[in-house]
Amino acid sequence: MDKFLYTTFDYDSDEFLEVLDELPFWSAPFGIRLFDSITIRKNIKALDIGFGAGFPLTELAMRLGDTCKVYGIDPWEAATKKVQRKIKIYGIENIEIITGVAENIPLPDNSIDLITSNNGINNVADLDKTLNECSRITKSGGQFVLTMNTNESMIEFYDIMSEVLSEKGLNKEIEDMHRHIYKMRKPVDEVCKKLNDNSFEVTNIVTDKFEYKFADGKSMFSYFLINSSFLGSWKKLVPQDKIEEIFKEIIKHIDTISERDGCFKLTIPFVVIDCEKA
Repeated sequence: MDKFLYTTFDYDSDEFLEVLDELPFWSAPFGIRLFDSITIRKNIKALDIGFGAGFPLTELAMRLGDTCKVYGIDPWEAATKKVQRKIKIYGIENIEIITGVAENIPLPDNSIDLITSNNGINNVADLDKTLNECSRITKSGGQFVLTMNTNESMIEFYDIMSEVLSEKGLNKEIEDMHRHIYKMRKPVDEVCKKLNDNSFEVTNIVTDKFEYKFADGKSMFSYFLINSSFLGSWKKLVPQDKIEEIFKEIIKHIDTISERDGCFKLTIPFVVIDCEKA
């Protein structure tokens, strides 16, 4: 079977972090729209949630300038060390890194003017606690801008996976797949309601999308982003003794579509939610 099913990554290794882009193709479309919505001004304090390899934290800090203080919070300790090296090389002096989770932000009440999160909020363990913390630290009138890919992301793949699982009689696994999608990508209206429940008024929602196109199934599953960030969770959705069998069938379905259409397309619909603290 193709080796992509058995590729492993040490997410804390120097080698992995050296090749990890600060702003990969995945993050860039979200990020462009994010900055379209941010109100850039002097003399504010900002927080970026889930900055990963450094975006949008470093970009935001440089654009806001030295009259502003920008905090960044992320639990990925190995990545924060890389970001700290980057901050030093860039010569940025208005950033403070916090290694931690968004469910427990060590900042005072009503101290932040701007919160940003580029596709990070939908990765927190507890969305309600996170939004409650965001509300606690944000000043009245403060801005909260977040991006998130919606529950229709990669629907082309999930439709095929559902079809293959159904053919194999794995109905429980189909239910697990839908629970996985819901856990990682809440419906937009549900997220907006949770924001409202935590004293954030949604002032604008921008919808957009982009696409990944692949020559065939093997190229898709071998693609670094898919292999390192998505495939692991997909494999957990099927019985371990059937992984090769299931993914072989999924590849066949993808290849049939590729031969018919010239490529296989994954659609990534996303939203930018712009809020103001009541």
